[in-house]
Amino acid sequence: MNLPSMDAAVWAVIEEYEARAAREEQLWDTLSPQEAERRIDEMLLPVGRATGAFLNLLAKEAQARRILEVGSSFGYSTVWLAEAARAVGGKLTSLELRKAKTDYASAQLARAGLDRFVEFRLGDALESLEALPGPFDLVLIDLWKDLYVPVWGLLHPKLAPGALVVADNMLEPASARPHAQAYRHAVHVARDMSSVLLPIGNGIELSRYQ
Repeated sequence: MNLPSMDAAVWAVIEEYEARAAREEQLWDTLSPQEAERRIDEMLLPVGRATGAFLNLLAKEAQARRILEVGSSFGYSTVWLAEAARAVGGKLTSLELRKAKTDYASAQLARAGLDRFVEFRLGDALESLEALPGPFDLVLIDLWKDLYVPVWGLLHPKLAPGALVVADNMLEPASARPHAQAYRHAVHVARDMSSVLLPIGNGIELSRYQ
């Protein structure tokens, strides 16, 4: 995959995120399962460059001006999507539960010159999504995996014609696979959706609303 053309400020922020992710991956390997579970909210857990670049290119090619991210975390994928929103004259709405994460993401977006293209909605993702009117042209779903099916139920009626939905972690980690399978089933039985599993990053389900 060719990497998207982006300015130096954006790349600097992305590379800083990736350096942090590499450090955390080394730390992760030293933690007991109990400690890893306790500290999971401290970790970046990014979608990775392959998925980030794919999202960026997808949003640009689709001219997706109304972008939704369900699960900001610390903002790695937010940067990729915000850069695409800037390129197409759009806006990204990003949903996140924890203020510490959106504070971190906001600072990184400001450094990248992308903060004015993102609106964070802080709080429970299902409540935030229920309150949003839509429609959305492109959506990334990447939050706790047991919420994927409830998110899909609220999101489906708010998709614009031709909208694209990307769900992360369809293949990895293995612990998420039961929830991933439940989500994929929910999307595949919707008659107005076409959907395909792509082995990009941790595995993504790419779905299109007819």
